[in-house]
Amino acid sequence: MKVAIIGYGVEGASSYEYYTEHGHEVTICDQSPATAVPDGAQTQLGSSYLDDLDRFDLLVRSAGIPPRVILDKSPDAGDKITTQLNEFLRVCPTKNVIGVTGTKGKGTTATLITKMFETAGRKVHLGGNIGVPPFSFLRDLTPDSWVVLELSSFQLIDIQFSPHIAVCLMVVPEHLNWHASMYEYILAKSQLFEHQTPGDSAIYFSGSKNSEQIAAAGKGRKIPYFAPPGAAIDNGAISISGQVVCPTSEIKLLGRHNWQNACAAVTAAWEAGLRDTQAMRAVLTSFAGLEYHLEFIRDLNGVQYYNDSFGTTPETAIVALEAFQQPKVLILGGGYKGVSFDELARVLKDNTVRRVVLIGNPDYPDDAKRQTAAPELEAALRAQHFDTVTSLVRPGGADMREIVEAAQKAAQPGDIILFSTACNSFDMFNNYKERGAAFTAAVKALR
Repeated sequence: MKVAIIGYGVEGASSYEYYTEHGHEVTICDQSPATAVPDGAQTQLGSSYLDDLDRFDLLVRSAGIPPRVILDKSPDAGDKITTQLNEFLRVCPTKNVIGVTGTKGKGTTATLITKMFETAGRKVHLGGNIGVPPFSFLRDLTPDSWVVLELSSFQLIDIQFSPHIAVCLMVVPEHLNWHASMYEYILAKSQLFEHQTPGDSAIYFSGSKNSEQIAAAGKGRKIPYFAPPGAAIDNGAISISGQVVCPTSEIKLLGRHNWQNACAAVTAAWEAGLRDTQAMRAVLTSFAGLEYHLEFIRDLNGVQYYNDSFGTTPETAIVALEAFQQPKVLILGGGYKGVSFDELARVLKDNTVRRVVLIGNPDYPDDAKRQTAAPELEAALRAQHFDTVTSLVRPGGADMREIVEAAQKAAQPGDIILFSTACNSFDMFNNYKERGAAFTAAVKALR
């Protein structure tokens, strides 16, 4: 076949390798004219990367490219569009696949599940949105292998297969600059469950109507967590089916929101047949979290610095605030995704926040989909009469060193400096990892 790989990042590169190895004629299509490609590869780069797609038999969409962007250029191409995830699930030699979605907590939960399997001596592979393309381990799988996939709405929006065990965590408005609406966002998440059969498991967060609605999309057996029969908190400990797994006081992950993630992981592992509660407890008492997820960086002069660059919504900033009792200096701001900051401002006002350091780049393209969040954040803070703000909103955005030094100046011994921006990174950085790395470097450079 003639195959177009649309979007050439880590996922696109592994898709190119897969389809080339299977004897297809592959063309790399990417918006950046400077994209580095393999020697001899056929390419269609730059502003014309979506032109003349009708000449291809298959269009392999990378996760960041919305299907509608392709269809706007090639309205009749719908039946040709697929993704690496779809192809992986189609050819995967094992049915032992666990898919995890939700607004936040996907990577943490998927990692907890994987570590529980590993600690119990099971062979397991972790991939998906966490940064490991599933094609990268496809050849290593056998019918007895287990696979855990962290899956975003970008990956799920046009999925045609559902995993044997599907997990939906808390779902709140997110990525509304990518999705056409909240309805589309929920519909995309629902595809994880849509193709399940009665022999499959549909696990959902009992405290979220959105999650329950999403899990109801298919025929899988519905199992709530954070409430029986899934794992729940009982007498200060995570328990399932009458067995105590781990006291909440021993969970290494910071924040009560991570109790939800822990219960989701225990429920998924239990549904997969893992009954080793000692292995589960060993993981929960030792795993401190992923990089840039409420990550402790250092203590300097009695002030502790935490990096939560992965948190890109008001809800994640709220749970980060609530993870600490100490007074806080909070760094907020970034790209706007069309969500409300009103509840964040209310929580912030009542949550011993000493000062907000507001960041942003007003030169970020000013349209409905791409703009800095600073004006909306300022308005929400003013409505709560919170005026203890240091604004570093300026063209191009302030240097991270200056941002960290402003937070340091506002802090007192015993305080937390919390980098949990409630926004995406795109007005100043390429992604949350680049932003997180800049914060960590600036904190480590403090004297």
